[in-house]
Amino acid sequence: MWTLVLVLLWTGAWTSSALLRVPLKRVRSIRSQLRVDGLLQEFLKEHRPDMFNRRYAQCFPPGTPSLRLGRSSEKIYNFMDAQYYGEITLGTPGQNFSVVFDTGSSDLWVPSTYCVSHACASHRRFKAFDSSSFYHDGRTFGIHYGSGHLLGVTARETLKIGSLTTINQEFGESVYEPGSAFVRAKFDGVLGLAYPALAEILGNPVFDNMLAQKVVEEPVFSFFLSRRTSSGSPEGELLLGGKDEALYIGPINWLPVTAKGYWQIKMESVSVQGAISLCPRGCQAIVDTGTSLIAGPTSDIISLHQLIGATPTNMGEFLVDCVRMSSLPHVTFVLGGTEYTLTPEQYVRKDALGDKEFCFSGFQAVDMVSLEGPLWILGDVFLTEFYSVFDRGQDRVGFALAKHPV
Repeated sequence: MWTLVLVLLWTGAWTSSALLRVPLKRVRSIRSQLRVDGLLQEFLKEHRPDMFNRRYAQCFPPGTPSLRLGRSSEKIYNFMDAQYYGEITLGTPGQNFSVVFDTGSSDLWVPSTYCVSHACASHRRFKAFDSSSFYHDGRTFGIHYGSGHLLGVTARETLKIGSLTTINQEFGESVYEPGSAFVRAKFDGVLGLAYPALAEILGNPVFDNMLAQKVVEEPVFSFFLSRRTSSGSPEGELLLGGKDEALYIGPINWLPVTAKGYWQIKMESVSVQGAISLCPRGCQAIVDTGTSLIAGPTSDIISLHQLIGATPTNMGEFLVDCVRMSSLPHVTFVLGGTEYTLTPEQYVRKDALGDKEFCFSGFQAVDMVSLEGPLWILGDVFLTEFYSVFDRGQDRVGFALAKHPV
């Protein structure tokens, strides 16, 4: 399938605060690459979170928090499908890196020049000795992403995104990235946009530092994901410092954040064709730009796939008959009393294998738990249709119908 790539472009000012506009473009995902190469089944077998922990536990310092067996992974195969990335620079003079802008995590990390894993060899690596603004911290960290586990050391550095500069930004230099997940990735690292509570690296996440240093006066960022696939046009954008009323229709429906880690909100229900409800008493959902799929508890996703006539593959994916797509039911999410309905054309992903086209369900079973109960994940299958606004000033998430070209 295709996912979105971010290319940075500074476009000026927005009222009294800086607005950084980040155009988006699509490239193939890791999952699609693996599927075409016939390696997806083996990859998924080798990268089950608990198996990964046991196999590589001896490579990490004793007591690394994210290696506790049985812990629900911070992100389950999170970068298999979504690759939202754009250019940043670290250091003085600046060293360029492509990073995923991810609302489902909070850390900033890039590969270190001292990294010994194969994944680092295929990406740009940070050279601390070339920067006059580098400050070595030396603490170690480990982050378990499900699709790959990395170990690194922390540091502080000058960060630039377009013309926005943040000084003394805490970040991680990865020195070990076992497994093949990051080898195939188009990005070098990750820039998390979730709350500080989710961070494995001590210190302020990037957006918190931007607010503290008044780099952006408006504590808001927003995403627009376009349906466009042409290489000549932007296919969406991320805005740091505000929202763009030209990219959505009607008022924004605001939902309060229910737990300040992920961008977590309450979802009243999920219904199929307006009748059958999958969480009749309400459930919790994460708004996550770091995954392209919509994920939910296994029991609910199995029921959902039965209702849309999807059949399982031996790789944990679900296929639907492309010919029957127009007759499939609509799926509706109720958030803050407002219905958000997806048509089959919107929740089915098309991908090519050779000269054949296959239709894959955009729903995935992921069992994540929180104090408030099981979690759903609203990835870009949902976010493509609805403009999303993340407001740290009032701890809320907003949705509006995205304005796509006719």
